[in-house]
Amino acid sequence: MPEIQKDETGGGKKLPSHARVVVIGGGVVGCSILFHLAKFGWKDVVLLERDELTSGSSWHAAGQIHTISSDPNISRLQSYTIDLYREIEEISGHSVGLHITGGFYLASTRDWYDYLKRERSKARYMGLSQEFISPKEVAERHPLIDPKHYHAALWDDQDGDLDPSGATYAFAKAAQHHGARYFTHTPATATTQRTDGSWDVTTPKGVINAEHIVNCGGLWAREVSIMQGVHLPVQPMEHHYLITETIPEIEERMKQGEPGRLPAGIDYEANIYFRQERHGMLLGTYEPKGTPWMVDGTPWSFGHELLPPDIDRVADRLEMSFERIPAMGNAGIKNIVNGPFTFGPDGNPMIGPVPGMRNYWCAVGVMAGFCQGGGVGLTMAEWMIDGEPSIDVWAMDVARFGDFATPEWGTVKSTENYERRFVMTFPNETLPRGRRQKTTALFDRLVARGAVMGQGFGLENALWFADGPEDAQEDPTFQRNRSHDYVAREVNAVREAVGGIEIANFAKHEFKGSGARAYLDRVLAGHVPKPGRLTLTPMLTEAGRLYGDLTVACLEEGHFMLFGSGAMQEAHRRWFERDLLEDVSYANVSDDWHGVALSGPNSRELLRRLMREDISAEAFRFRDVRHSFVAGVPVILNRISFSGELGYEIYCRPQYLLRLAESIEAAGADLGYRWYGARALMSMRLEKSWGVWTQDYRPDFNAVESCMDIFINWEKDFVGKKATQAFRDEGVKRKLVTMTIDVDGIDVSTDEAILKDGIAVGYVSSGGFAHHVQRSMAMGYVSTEYSTPGTSLQVEILGEFFDAEILGSPIYDANGANMRA
Repeated sequence: MPEIQKDETGGGKKLPSHARVVVIGGGVVGCSILFHLAKFGWKDVVLLERDELTSGSSWHAAGQIHTISSDPNISRLQSYTIDLYREIEEISGHSVGLHITGGFYLASTRDWYDYLKRERSKARYMGLSQEFISPKEVAERHPLIDPKHYHAALWDDQDGDLDPSGATYAFAKAAQHHGARYFTHTPATATTQRTDGSWDVTTPKGVINAEHIVNCGGLWAREVSIMQGVHLPVQPMEHHYLITETIPEIEERMKQGEPGRLPAGIDYEANIYFRQERHGMLLGTYEPKGTPWMVDGTPWSFGHELLPPDIDRVADRLEMSFERIPAMGNAGIKNIVNGPFTFGPDGNPMIGPVPGMRNYWCAVGVMAGFCQGGGVGLTMAEWMIDGEPSIDVWAMDVARFGDFATPEWGTVKSTENYERRFVMTFPNETLPRGRRQKTTALFDRLVARGAVMGQGFGLENALWFADGPEDAQEDPTFQRNRSHDYVAREVNAVREAVGGIEIANFAKHEFKGSGARAYLDRVLAGHVPKPGRLTLTPMLTEAGRLYGDLTVACLEEGHFMLFGSGAMQEAHRRWFERDLLEDVSYANVSDDWHGVALSGPNSRELLRRLMREDISAEAFRFRDVRHSFVAGVPVILNRISFSGELGYEIYCRPQYLLRLAESIEAAGADLGYRWYGARALMSMRLEKSWGVWTQDYRPDFNAVESCMDIFINWEKDFVGKKATQAFRDEGVKRKLVTMTIDVDGIDVSTDEAILKDGIAVGYVSSGGFAHHVQRSMAMGYVSTEYSTPGTSLQVEILGEFFDAEILGSPIYDANGANMRA
């Protein structure tokens, strides 16, 4: 059984009256944050734990550690975490029970083999130590495994296991070494914010005032957040693993000394993870039907407790496991552990400053705490001390969820994620649960016309259009799928006639006030437009990293609307609200403005039929904006298009959207009007070499690397100018490029390695098939020396290498004549 450690010194100390940071929760994540803050110089930091350290999920965790994650930066942080354990063990003098045995990820189907090829490609450019080994080599390294079930395995040198309680205490004691303090048996019972932004944290031992508080509540994350009226969409889930009796083969192997401890492993199809535990084995699985635990809230009295096991829930998984590791089937079961772990809606942690709050941070839903805890601590400490993390952590940022992520929705999606923990999600796959959480007035209308819907920031949006509802389906695959020809039809309509796409999923940020222009001029790196005009601009951090790619509209002096990434809307709200002045008002009005974008050579004629105003090329120029009326509906009308064609964005209040859409369909019937979806738009923007946020543009890159510096106004001061000027003067080591790839039947998705002479020199940030020019294309970052137009490279797709060539200009309408027509 998992063992509980106790610290006899943690509860009797006097609570200070003030701290720079109070961390609430003494699991591995809270202790890691405490350690990193103190290590990096913030010594006046305190951790409060309601019971003993590890009293939630940490003490009964399986303790298996690995580097692979769906997000490359999370993989980097997991690698950092594993390397960190030796450091904290040395500093603290407390054993973490670390065993770096190496581990493998087993592929028993062709699809899982393809998945691992993608992971291997990521590892090439990330510098991770991963390699494929044959089933025969698997059996040589782990003689208990029957190799006949597998095609191949991906081996990682860093994988292994540790003692969860030991690792948590090592973080805590290492934090003490650097000057931090922690208090056990000291629950936070209330959090109250003062007018100066600091927090009073009430405990049975007194009140402590903190400049910042961090919710690391684990199983009690919901309860801690509710103290301040915040509802985090996390859900504890029951989870089983078992420990066998002694297995003779392991006992004999350990007597011999070398080769010693068996490597760890994950078998995706069998849905199991496994490792050696003393002279037996530990095996865990994620049940096909997840069991949410304490949906209405975790009792404060719950402590070092386990839940009643229900072996029937995992019986089918065990049967397959025993076929693949026969020695386990022959061994008796010593213990069955069923304990709760907190999951988030997409399986990744939720960390960072909570939008809408001041000096309130969270690090919750870190279900893989011993893989990720060190990286989460590093990131949180950098964010608090430096103002931003050193790498892009969007995949973990709490701001990726908004008001749509209610507690009920969180339970539904967290359960889905739990059940799919070792179930593959393909690049073209959308998950079924928690859907229709947010819809527009056009949802039913577009579905009736064959729309296949996706979900972004909780909102349903069309991906592509089939011939009708009965035709609206596709099989998950890595290859090109049946949507390919339908998307081509949509692209053709936009390039040759006119198409329309819903744009409710674009973010809209409204600024008003006498100080709005000056504020935006400082926050944005580009030009702030005059009334009636639009500009494009990057938004940068102090370190010069990209934090936004925005279209700025000046509706009138002192009134601006910014359009940008729908996914980033709460992150951008958090950014804007940090330092607003009294003469500036701001609101995220994304849900207040829906609309339709028209694109194509016939778009002006279609729009003309719906308006009384003159919208000729002379009267309504490229990048003009105005309040107007379309189809009798009041709108904000932008002359701009992400398709690369002549186009217009028509924004209206949600109650007018149906009227607008009906009128567009009727007026465009003889002009070749067709609805199009996100996949067609992504295809067309590739032909223009335009990047997209969260893929080509992210805080991992600066404006010079991403070629966004062409939009910068160097004649003014702006956030990040000094750092960006240095990048410009000193040069950068990588550049964003566009490539064509000689491949058929399959395209890149993201994160494929780009190689020169067999050496990784970059990676793909986005890509797909460009239907109008009939080429497979990609955008990506490569070493600057290989960014010259005409350079020949290779791109790895599912383990094969395909020739690619760097382009020097957009492959379609290079001078932008169409959109300026």
